[in-house]
Amino acid sequence: MRPLALLPRPGHLRRGVLVAAGVLTGGVFGLAWWVDRFGRREQAGLADALVVLGARVLPGGVPSGALVARVEQAAALYHRGVAPWLLLSGGVGVHPPSEARVMLELAVAAGVPASACVLEEQSHSTDDNARFSVRVLRERGARRVVVVSDPYHLLRARQCFRREGWEVATSPAPIAGRMRAWDRCYWTVREAFALLLRPHLLLARAPGGRTGGPGA
Repeated sequence: MRPLALLPRPGHLRRGVLVAAGVLTGGVFGLAWWVDRFGRREQAGLADALVVLGARVLPGGVPSGALVARVEQAAALYHRGVAPWLLLSGGVGVHPPSEARVMLELAVAAGVPASACVLEEQSHSTDDNARFSVRVLRERGARRVVVVSDPYHLLRARQCFRREGWEVATSPAPIAGRMRAWDRCYWTVREAFALLLRPHLLLARAPGGRTGGPGA
């Protein structure tokens, strides 16, 4: 066996690929750590509204586990007096009805009055959730907002709202008992990739250093 010093050195292209792969891998797992840590934090405080981000609706209009957990978390916050109304954000996906309409049924079943729920049924992505929700929040004069979603989703959600000029607090829906550790790891790494591939979103900053919406 030849000494290592006598082995052919990798070419410039190969070295570049290895360095890029190392940087990408380190970036993904570093971001995944941030996504996980951020999603574990409960930030809910007194607010003007709770924004619940939609999730998949199954065939027959059956809510997915994520949708149920998000609404249950928002309902618990509502009953604690965190905010007087809910904005349910989510359009029609593969299976009707809209995510927002399914969430309304869940919220009412959890004791939230239908009169305290506002539907946003145009969204088909987290970007849409932020863009269309901000319009409704402005129309209704809301300033301080708590966004509810799965833990791994919250960092990207906050960044989307920041890009719309709005700062939000976040509240994680419980995942114990409905998501295995491996699945949580998968979705966390997936979110890290999504952020890494969109640096403009990752770099979005709080508007003017405020802790609420415009004018807060």
